[in-house]
Amino acid sequence: MSLFTLLAFTLAYAIAVLVPGPGVAAVVARALGGGFKGAFPMVLGILAGDLLYFVFAVFGLAAIATYFGPIFIIVRWAGAAYLLYVAYRFWTARPGTEQMRPKQESATKTFLAGFSLTLGNPKTIVFYLAILPTVIPLDQMNPLAFAELTAIVIIVLLAIGCGYALLASVARDFFRSAKALGRLNKTAGAMMATAAGLVVLQH
Repeated sequence: MSLFTLLAFTLAYAIAVLVPGPGVAAVVARALGGGFKGAFPMVLGILAGDLLYFVFAVFGLAAIATYFGPIFIIVRWAGAAYLLYVAYRFWTARPGTEQMRPKQESATKTFLAGFSLTLGNPKTIVFYLAILPTVIPLDQMNPLAFAELTAIVIIVLLAIGCGYALLASVARDFFRSAKALGRLNKTAGAMMATAAGLVVLQH
């Protein structure tokens, strides 16, 4: 694939990832509440969801994604429910000592939350099933081009997702008092609940 096409895809994809949405809100909230380590599995889950949609688009499975629309709706609601649960855990965490932090959710649950969040995110669906075909000549796809585009997706999403998580984690470290950490946890809870709402309300 030409260098121009790869650069065009990289730019379009980077903009799509950078624009705040449910995924960014969830990653930032997770990092505020549990640090970078707690947010990283969610970034990986979002990446896995993006790669799934990428494969759908590349191999012409948009029709299948549309056909199984009801399944994606169920996944969206399940993901939103989990995000609300995490938001509740953050909001109700008691200030002071180790009780300040909610019990760490397992990396698997956090990964699945990010994955389901992406599957139900309209912004992701629109990018891969509508915008991507206008940027990439899918009829010219070959193994090398597929590998190049996959590498771009992985690198760009990990860089931006981890960047958001790192910034939020660093911001948390500036607040050492129980009172300040209590406010951060409530902020994280509110952001997580907002992400859940965006997942459900966006069409």
